[in-house]
Amino acid sequence: MKAAQIFHDKAVLPDGSIVEMTIWQLPESSLERPHRLKYSLFYGRDGTRIVGYDNERGKGDHKHLGAIEAPYKFVNVEKLVADFLADVERTINEQDA
Repeated sequence: MKAAQIFHDKAVLPDGSIVEMTIWQLPESSLERPHRLKYSLFYGRDGTRIVGYDNERGKGDHKHLGAIEAPYKFVNVEKLVADFLADVERTINEQDA
């Protein structure tokens, strides 16, 4: 069984930046993905990632805030999306300040 996409949403904001979230259900858990999910949450502009959350192989759950990469403690999908959107909102507000 392959991974099944369980959520996808993409929005283009008025300034041309993109918020895109994709989550897949995996057929089995692993040490890196005990929650059986693969995800990629992206906020960026002109092909540059500004905020990102993902769990690519070899890195596990982590987030990108500009050039900084930090571990992310996955709790559940709702918190993942809420944390990501809060970082996006915070970043937008800092850019507008």
